[in-house]
Amino acid sequence: MHIEICDVTLRDGEQTPGVSFTCTEKMEIASLLDEVGVEVIEAGFPIISDDEKCCVRSVARLGLKARTCALARARQEDVDAAIDADVDIVSIFVPTSDLHLRLKFKKPLDEVIDSACLVIEYARDHGLVVRFAAEDASRTDVKSLISVYNKGAEHGAGYAGYADTVGYNTPLEIADIVRTIQPQIPIPMAIHCHNDMGCATANTLTAAACGAFQLHTTVNGIGERVGNARLEEVLTGLLMKGGVDRYDLTVIPRLSRYVEESTNICMPVIKPIVGGNAFAHESGIHIAAILQDPDTYEYVRPELFGLTRKFILGKHTGTKALTHIVSTLGIQLSDGQIHEVLNEIKKKSEGKCRITPKVLCTIIKSVQEEQTNGNTVRTNS
Repeated sequence: MHIEICDVTLRDGEQTPGVSFTCTEKMEIASLLDEVGVEVIEAGFPIISDDEKCCVRSVARLGLKARTCALARARQEDVDAAIDADVDIVSIFVPTSDLHLRLKFKKPLDEVIDSACLVIEYARDHGLVVRFAAEDASRTDVKSLISVYNKGAEHGAGYAGYADTVGYNTPLEIADIVRTIQPQIPIPMAIHCHNDMGCATANTLTAAACGAFQLHTTVNGIGERVGNARLEEVLTGLLMKGGVDRYDLTVIPRLSRYVEESTNICMPVIKPIVGGNAFAHESGIHIAAILQDPDTYEYVRPELFGLTRKFILGKHTGTKALTHIVSTLGIQLSDGQIHEVLNEIKKKSEGKCRITPKVLCTIIKSVQEEQTNGNTVRTNS
């Protein structure tokens, strides 16, 4: 599969309500993204402030393998800020839907594009690769988009950016759009999906399967409103379904935790890949099978991410699972003791008690003491 990743955590991710990265945090996240093997890092929107431009420049000068990108409106001063920030790529965006044009520009599409093309030429002439991005592309007539992208390419754009700005598309729609547009333009498509209907990751993977080249992601799926396509899920999908194995997924847990700490946005335990339950099992039937062959109940293996699976004790636990867990603690129990401990685990779990290692050890100790006392009584009698 011919793709590259452009991670936009430092730009769109920072547009998450309440989120702001320090320059140090941006540099650390960029370095971790580079360790993963991400090809392009969108470092920010340098025109918004001198501090933002300084941060983008700091990322650009880290000496990473990844190329750096900055966002810009179709204005020369925005491009000048990107040039000052020392990035490799500038993403010049313009609204293309009738709704956005009417409310934001009050001009026809052709006039907006003609003006933008002059800025594309300016950026190209100053040594920048240009991604010409259509904002609200998903609510724009496809024939109009094809015309927009071809005009951009004629003036030097190197990418055609398709932004599903409000999370409007479904995977079937994205498939049809990419298959329609990509063959009719001379430059690769870049796909930027938002998650308003929960389709961002699926849309991104579908776009890749249908011929899109640059895939936009954010760590932990942060971003405007409910976020963007999730880096960890997109990379996993590319590996498992597309055979793309050049990314170092063992960096993902560390990167995810760092972004959690920097944003104070904690991942749900049921979040794929980086959630606390991603590789956790409680069902006795499942655990018994996994102990023989993990493929029985794991399609995505924790080892891919440098993680280990967890067996959780609860009301669904079976004797094989408990025997295995007890043995990992270096404790030997008889079959009778295993059954007694298991009964206590089920009782406590049904009472909403979480069976932590400490709770388990308390139960084991209680069962052992009860048996010892019982044996003593019988001996004395």
